[in-house]
Amino acid sequence: MKEKNNENKTNINWFPGHMAKTRRDITNVISSLDVVIEVIDSRIPLSSRIPDLDKLTNNKKRIVVFNKYDLCDKEETNKWINKYKNEGLIVVTCDSKNSNDYKKIIEEVKNIMIDKNKKRESKGLLPKKAKCMVIGVPNVGKSTLINKLIGKNILDVGNKPGVTKMLNTIRVNDFMDLVDTPGILWPKFNSEKLALNLASMTVIKEEIISSDVIAIHILNMLDNYYKDKLKENFGIDYYNHNEVEELFTKISKFKNIPVKDEVDYDRVSLLIINSIKQEKIKGITFDRL
Repeated sequence: MKEKNNENKTNINWFPGHMAKTRRDITNVISSLDVVIEVIDSRIPLSSRIPDLDKLTNNKKRIVVFNKYDLCDKEETNKWINKYKNEGLIVVTCDSKNSNDYKKIIEEVKNIMIDKNKKRESKGLLPKKAKCMVIGVPNVGKSTLINKLIGKNILDVGNKPGVTKMLNTIRVNDFMDLVDTPGILWPKFNSEKLALNLASMTVIKEEIISSDVIAIHILNMLDNYYKDKLKENFGIDYYNHNEVEELFTKISKFKNIPVKDEVDYDRVSLLIINSIKQEKIKGITFDRL
């Protein structure tokens, strides 16, 4: 079992060809758009933001949707919400299970269109229907959110990255159309910590980074910020890089996983990853101000 403990540099890279194509497609249609709806994961409100989105979307009006808000540590995530609001961004929060949160997005789109349509009216033009692009990294819940906005399940959803494959234009109502985009990342991650934060929330496909590396990152973050959840979910009081075998053995026993000649690291690692993927561990935020 190999550990990685360098959070400053990374060779982790996941940038499939369809992501490069999506970026080109966005560039081609951006001039026709009125609003960009940027969907991020409330548990990683920095790591799940696309760093060059301003350039990619030509500084279009932006609504930042803190999705999966019910799964985050609200005290920590609210610090990011205030930061982004202070930077002039429009921010709304959406719970995974709340079917009415989407209405806040529609209201903000309406507010954005007021000034634009007043200018059109002054020129004798009819009001313009809002054309909005929904964009974000993989697996932040874009398709689920769009299904809520349109009031029916027309998009495939799944708790894994890469479900949406191409740009799709969808009619919401007489006031608003949506352009759905596949989840996109960037060619090179700035740090290993950022990449592992993304992997912990299943933004990066699990086969890209070794499951034991992701699991160790999760344990390390819980040890840093949520020792109570470490104890409650895995039966250990701390995580230490020098005691991996001993701690994985304790987790195995706590979870009734048989330990024969040695610990089944793969099985324990997947158990740790799935504890977040299956939303068994809630109230966590890995990005900190």
